Amino acid sequence: MRYPEETIEEVRTANDIVDVISGYVRLAKKGSSHFGLCPFHNEKSPSFSVSQSKQMYYCFGCGAGGNVITFVMEYENFTFVEAVKHLADRAGIVLPELEYSREEQKKADKKAAILELNKLAANYFYSQLQTKNGARARQYFLDRQLTEKTMKHFGLGYANIYQDDLYQYLKKKGYKDELLHESGLVGYHEKHGMQDKFWNRVMFPIMDVNNHVIGFGGRVMGDGEPKYLNSRETPVFDKSRNLYGLNFARTARESCLLICEGYMDVIAMHQAGFTNAVASLGTAFTQGHAQLIKRYAKEVILVYDSDAAGTKAILRALPILREAGITARVLRMGPHKDPDEFIKNEGAEAFQKRIDEAENSFLFEIQVLEQEYQMNDPESRSRFYKEVAAKLLRFREELERETYLETVAKRYRIEPKQLRSLVTSVSLSLSGETQKIQPKSGVRKKEKPPNGALHPQKLLLTWLVEETQLFEKIKPYIRLEDFTEPFYHTVAEMLYEQWEQKELNPARIISRFQDEEQQRQAASLFNTSIREVTTKEEKEKAISETVYKVKENSIKNRSARLEPTDLTGMQKVLEDKKELQKLRNLHIFLD
Repeated sequence: MRYPEETIEEVRTANDIVDVISGYVRLAKKGSSHFGLCPFHNEKSPSFSVSQSKQMYYCFGCGAGGNVITFVMEYENFTFVEAVKHLADRAGIVLPELEYSREEQKKADKKAAILELNKLAANYFYSQLQTKNGARARQYFLDRQLTEKTMKHFGLGYANIYQDDLYQYLKKKGYKDELLHESGLVGYHEKHGMQDKFWNRVMFPIMDVNNHVIGFGGRVMGDGEPKYLNSRETPVFDKSRNLYGLNFARTARESCLLICEGYMDVIAMHQAGFTNAVASLGTAFTQGHAQLIKRYAKEVILVYDSDAAGTKAILRALPILREAGITARVLRMGPHKDPDEFIKNEGAEAFQKRIDEAENSFLFEIQVLEQEYQMNDPESRSRFYKEVAAKLLRFREELERETYLETVAKRYRIEPKQLRSLVTSVSLSLSGETQKIQPKSGVRKKEKPPNGALHPQKLLLTWLVEETQLFEKIKPYIRLEDFTEPFYHTVAEMLYEQWEQKELNPARIISRFQDEEQQRQAASLFNTSIREVTTKEEKEKAISETVYKVKENSIKNRSARLEPTDLTGMQKVLEDKKELQKLRNLHIFLD
């Protein structure tokens, strides 16, 4: 499923990359490019570059890169087709109808059918709540102090005591067993045949950000097990990439999201006016959740249960949020167990005060860590300080690390100088290097650089885009086959094709890849870090050296793959090696 290439190019060229990205990131012009803080990882110094001439972006910190379509895909968590549609709407372009392959059409039809089934099921559960059979379930919600308005707003319902009630209802609507089973609403039982997934439960419809019902959560009435039951994963439901209540929270226009643990917590908070509350769907917090949150907020407050399990869940979520570049604080719930209980007992005003006083996530971690040590025992206290020092190394920027160091030193009655010395000592022991703590930009760990043989190929592709006159000048020395890495060869082939047609356009090449990782990889080929050169002569020398290394690697690569009996191939390699000797003194002149 893909739009024609000319349509994709029309959409891309109608959306200037600087204009689009400026709507998400504050950019400042510096030389021929625009720079800002990367939205895809946490950094303090701008390493995110947007080139108007190339119509590409690239982060020299984390490696994120691509064209305007790639950016929208990564930032908005869109598919390629969704990103194209979004940008087409922005530019006022009417897209043609997509042509689906038979398999794609089958998948699309199945998703649409399951969404329709879920909608019917949600309406059915809601209607059952209004009947005599649903009186007990209705009373459960009333006892939890939910209003009629709240029940309707969240579409709360009831799956009654009959184990095939929904199944019989949907069968009468004409749905086949195979689809009902695939939807997750119905399962097969050896003894009883087709049986509802949910029965004798109060029901919580789960919606995606577009208000489509994608699954359900159900709480058993009485003492049955399991107490809480969620839909299994289906073609429309992935619990690791959806959050309960986000369809409402995304429109709350708050600066942060409140993340809690359960359906009732979200509902109680929304009813109390905290409409920016969401919850994970019966699973631990994941990177998928973090990326989803990043589309709507830069800060979160974790409002988890105050028990040990809640604390563990917070400690698991914090590094995921940190890696995604999302600031996190922690709300202290005590003496109450969860938000629902807190609001019932102390009210919305007191809860707002707790939100305002939410604790810095790093200081929360340190406080939890403290509980593992006997602070009255010198040896135990020393181990605590050493552990704190190790955690302070997480802050790669000197100023930020120093700020936290002084705060921790004051709170735990240790001289800043002593703690600073301990941080250095721990750093030395962890890395085994002589100089450990350097002021850094705060970027996440970079990907490993390419090996020595491949790097010149990447560098040459960047040079070709930067200095288009090079195509003609290196033509006598470099052929497409000299790009030995398959992906580099593919991109080089596209680039040479564009040059021959006199329409060099690297951003268009990226659009030919639908896979996000390939788009990122292609972008990196046109943004390889070029050593700083200040004169024309230095640039010519750097380019000449790159051409030589690419050719040298190509000959070595072909030589290593030769069969011993391939005399013709061996003769060709020998001839190429003689030609390579001449390239040692090559000097490519730039006009």
